[in-house]
Amino acid sequence: GSVVASYPYDDSPTHRPTGVYSKSADDEVFKYLAKAYASHHPIMRTGKPNCPGEEGETFPDGITNGAQWYDVEGGMQDYNYVWANCFEITLELSCCKYPPTSELPKEWENNQESLLAFIEKV
Repeated sequence: GSVVASYPYDDSPTHRPTGVYSKSADDEVFKYLAKAYASHHPIMRTGKPNCPGEEGETFPDGITNGAQWYDVEGGMQDYNYVWANCFEITLELSCCKYPPTSELPKEWENNQESLLAFIEKV
C-alpha cells in the first residue's frame, strides 16, 4: 500500500517495471482529477506517505502516473479507459492494505474532504 492518487496509463509500451511515464490522450484531465482528491488529503497532499520500507518514496502533489510508479499490464483502470471511455483513477489510501478496525475512523477523517472534492469535480 501507499498514499497516492494514480492515473492512466498503468501499462507502458516498453513494460519496464518502473519509471516510464505512459501518457494518455486525457492526461491533463486525469491529473486534474487526481489532484482534486490528493490536495484535500492531509497525508497524500504532502507527497510523502512515509510507508514502512518505502520511507524515501515520494509523489509530487500526491499523484502519480501509474506506469511511472510501476507497470501493470492488463489493469482494470486502463481497460475501462480504453474500452469503456471510463475515466478512472486508483486511490491508494493507506500504507497498510488491511488497517485495523481501530484506525478506520481516522481513515474516514483523512478521506472525507477528498471524496467530496472528487465528487464535485466528477
